Amino acid sequence: MRLAALLVTAMVKVRSVPINLAQNLKRTLTMSSTAEVRGALIVFEGCDHSGKTTQCKKLVAALNEKGIKTEAMRFPDRTTTIGKMIDGYLSNKCEIEDHSVHLLFSANRWEMVPKMKSMLEAGTTLIVDRYAFSGVAFTAAKEGFDMNWCKQPDVGLPKPDRVIYLTLSTEEAAARGTFGKERYEQTEFQQKVSTNFEKLKDPTWQEVEADKSIEDLHREILVITQNIIEESGHKPLQQLWSDE
Repeated sequence: MRLAALLVTAMVKVRSVPINLAQNLKRTLTMSSTAEVRGALIVFEGCDHSGKTTQCKKLVAALNEKGIKTEAMRFPDRTTTIGKMIDGYLSNKCEIEDHSVHLLFSANRWEMVPKMKSMLEAGTTLIVDRYAFSGVAFTAAKEGFDMNWCKQPDVGLPKPDRVIYLTLSTEEAAARGTFGKERYEQTEFQQKVSTNFEKLKDPTWQEVEADKSIEDLHREILVITQNIIEESGHKPLQQLWSDE
């Protein structure tokens, strides 16, 4: 009786092995498939007071409500040591030589790259308020600066899956909020920045007219963004301007 019971137990264990192996294989494949889906890197660009910050905040909230893990980033990040130096400069509290401050803006982006990559690889979509394009467009609007030189410090940064470029006339932007409070908020300078943005545009850019209500603009951007997230999940993250 004891021998028969042992044989039956052994047979059950042997038969269960393929099932367990299949279950483990399925679990492994599922985990591997999930890990391959990265978050999308979506950048908002545009001249000052075009509505970028407002739309970034609304978009992050809306995507999280839909179950899409999303975080916001903003450049310059004024919370870091480098960012605090930049904040002092932008607020007209100190002067920094133009080449030097351009490199500080770039360094501020680079110091966040490890965090950005980690979050994207973990499946978190990043909504970024300004990026390297602003750095180039603003510095190149100053006398004596070449756009190609301005790009160099940011070559190799994570390349956005899409740049949502909010367009608004400088006159309309100047009529909004607290325009003129910070260093670069001057109509003539903003016109030069706008011209530089046009030169930076490539196929990853999507132009959206910002001259509409906050809610209408938000709904339009939400549709665009959801499509980008679906398209980007299985694509490798590229490097910015590395092929130029």
